Amino acid sequence: MNLGRVSVVVPTRNRSRLLAMTLRSVLCQQNVELEVIVVDEGSTDDTAAMLSRLADSRVRVLRHETPYGLSTARNRGAGAAGGDWLAFIDDDDLWAPDKLAQQLRAAASTGRDWVYTGCVNISHDAQIVGGRPPLASEQVMKVIPRFNAIPGGGSNVAVRRSIWQCAGPFDARLRRCEDWEMWIRLAKHGAPACVSRPLVAYRVHDANMSLDVGGIVDATKLIETLHDTTADWGRVHRWLAESYLRRGQRFAAVGQFLRAAVHGQPDGVIADIGDILRRRLTRRRERDSDPTFARDPWIAAAAEWLRPLYGHNDDGSQLRPQAQLTPQPPSQR
Repeated sequence: MNLGRVSVVVPTRNRSRLLAMTLRSVLCQQNVELEVIVVDEGSTDDTAAMLSRLADSRVRVLRHETPYGLSTARNRGAGAAGGDWLAFIDDDDLWAPDKLAQQLRAAASTGRDWVYTGCVNISHDAQIVGGRPPLASEQVMKVIPRFNAIPGGGSNVAVRRSIWQCAGPFDARLRRCEDWEMWIRLAKHGAPACVSRPLVAYRVHDANMSLDVGGIVDATKLIETLHDTTADWGRVHRWLAESYLRRGQRFAAVGQFLRAAVHGQPDGVIADIGDILRRRLTRRRERDSDPTFARDPWIAAAAEWLRPLYGHNDDGSQLRPQAQLTPQPPSQR
């Protein structure tokens, strides 16, 4: 079955090593026809040299000499795309090898024009530190105006290019939460399909854009105005608590967790604290001995595709990260 051609847009800036791993996961996508558009936002590291070594005709590079921001970079890549479908991935995230194929099959079987999947969070060295199944499509449609119910940021959704063009480009006024605002607009065109499998690995580290607490608050208020909605501030406060913790501001994080509980999110706060404690165990190399974590089928399913991609032994210990990309031969696309 011809699932259609997918244009994958990858914005990047000064993350050559992480980008190499991201591109490995993209170029190893199975059973889909790909073009990959890397939008280099004025990188000053060895990103250009790394990209020049790629011997894969599916990859094109567009460069901004001055960085314009994530929304503009995504829009530039999407504008140059020729595929039937668009998918975006940030330069530090990873995809399972069947991510796009699974999404396009789900879209075809449901007759829907955009589709999301499940996600796990990973640390800088690709250790899984959390994750749970996403909400069902019907639930997402109910809650998406109030909070971003689709995990994995902008690295999750695949959308028919014609529908993305109707919905309009990413809003360049939003330096944060631009993915959530786009999902709100796509939802107005119709419900998404869902693949409830952990096919995206979202990297949690100290350079995440989600650390911009003020930007998150300002973006959320703008989204409320743009879409005449009221955000679920309990969930926003949980997100801010996580951001404060990654900046080492524990007292500020506690204050945000308390606000989240007051705004109706006590169970979510408990879940967040559990994920935070698990990440700390991961940093101490103790996670693999946690039998409860290891038996979680969601985590196990993601670990199955992450190990060979990033180079982990069967016992969970990390191999030396692979420096060179091994693109899939055209005959296997």
